[in-house]
Amino acid sequence: MPPTQEIQWTELQRDPKHVSELVDQGDVRVKRRDGADLLLTREDRNSSLRDGAVSMARALRNMLVHNPEVGRAALVEQYTWLDVFPPAAVDEFAMEFARAAEAAADLGQWEVVAQMLRAWKATAAIEADPDLRARLTAPIAGDFGPFASPLA
Repeated sequence: MPPTQEIQWTELQRDPKHVSELVDQGDVRVKRRDGADLLLTREDRNSSLRDGAVSMARALRNMLVHNPEVGRAALVEQYTWLDVFPPAAVDEFAMEFARAAEAAADLGQWEVVAQMLRAWKATAAIEADPDLRARLTAPIAGDFGPFASPLA
């Protein structure tokens, strides 16, 4: 696959047929001054990427299931903040990571993995701060007063 070609927005407006020919050769990044760049790709390439991503996510899940020690070590190497968790929590992270990767690949929505990582990293920050962890895990006492119904 050739590297992604870059064009300006005005070129897309001026000569869309030429840009279409470029997209037949490979992906095209459309540079815009007033917004995020666009990436043009053909649908057949996109579905091949999705199929490949789903296969890779399933392989990752299988590796984590059948060789959890290697999988855990690889994840801890990648996400060093996992060191603050006990091994059972890292195993839980690994399974959730694999499921999120598979769901994201299947949906074509990688935000699924990004959100899961943000949640675990935030939890790691709490685990790394003993005072904060104690405050957040302490029993709640007292009445916090009336509250509005979420259905109202």
